[in-house]
Amino acid sequence: MITKILEVDNCTVATHFILLGFSTWPAFQLLLFSVFLATYLLTLLENFLIILDICSDGQLHKPMYFFLSHLSFLEMWYVTVISPKMPVDFLSYDNSISFNVCMTHLYFFVTFVCTEYILLAVMAFDCYVAICNPLHYPVIMTNQLCGTLAGGCWFCGLITAMIKMVFIARLHYCGTPHINHYFCDISPLLSVSCEDSSQAELVDFFLALMVIAVPLFIVVSSYVTILTTILRIPSAQGRQKAFSTCASHLTVVTLFYSTTLFTYARPKLMYAYKPNKVVSVLYTVIVPLLNPIIYCLRNHEVKAALKKTIFYKGSGPREDRALSS
Repeated sequence: MITKILEVDNCTVATHFILLGFSTWPAFQLLLFSVFLATYLLTLLENFLIILDICSDGQLHKPMYFFLSHLSFLEMWYVTVISPKMPVDFLSYDNSISFNVCMTHLYFFVTFVCTEYILLAVMAFDCYVAICNPLHYPVIMTNQLCGTLAGGCWFCGLITAMIKMVFIARLHYCGTPHINHYFCDISPLLSVSCEDSSQAELVDFFLALMVIAVPLFIVVSSYVTILTTILRIPSAQGRQKAFSTCASHLTVVTLFYSTTLFTYARPKLMYAYKPNKVVSVLYTVIVPLLNPIIYCLRNHEVKAALKKTIFYKGSGPREDRALSS
């Protein structure tokens, strides 16, 4: 394979990268292609159905489900940035990706990851208000505040990604850079740069610290207060009802934060190891697939709305009333 190159300041600068991806036996290539493609399409379908449910069912027009619809919308694009190319690479001998496409993928990937970190923290705050201040919940979580919080999540994600890309995209990548990953991620890119990347690493570390540490503090503080409040409820039924309000979100937070922290809260040299790519599959493929399932299994309102949406066309008024009951 011939890699297109340019001469810049006596340095051979590549305009293409080579994604090493996963090294597997040829017999498994078609199987992995089918599995990852099916996972991607199923993730899109699941999240689309959740958004459709929330928009069409008036009972789900609440702050909790408003944020859930944003999470589903985010994850549809989140997997679309990564997943479509990965199955294709299993069947292709040309695993190259152009510089511009790589940087575009990285920008949107960072945007969606940062936005999800902050959005999950906002959802934790929503659970805190619902359980710890139920009487003031309608007054605090107004439509205006919810819209502002959701817009703020997206704005922070976009700005954070933009600042990171200013420092990463201007680096020179010499020769034929081989990225030891299946997509363009920050640390694998910095490790193949042919110039000093310490400034980009410092900016990346500082912004990652802000985007990860602040939402994590909000999540932990919210759930410590929630747990304390639940334990004070005298009846077992009341405790179970209160916990079920936030159980789905707590599960999603645990899955996403644990896998991403394992990947990004580590020294740069450790990104060369294959287990890091396996963990990356968890938060780029598996977690987005599981999130809609978790919300449907643990939330009776979403489950009922989903049944209503799926069987609506094939049922009459009597069946609709039966499903809603």
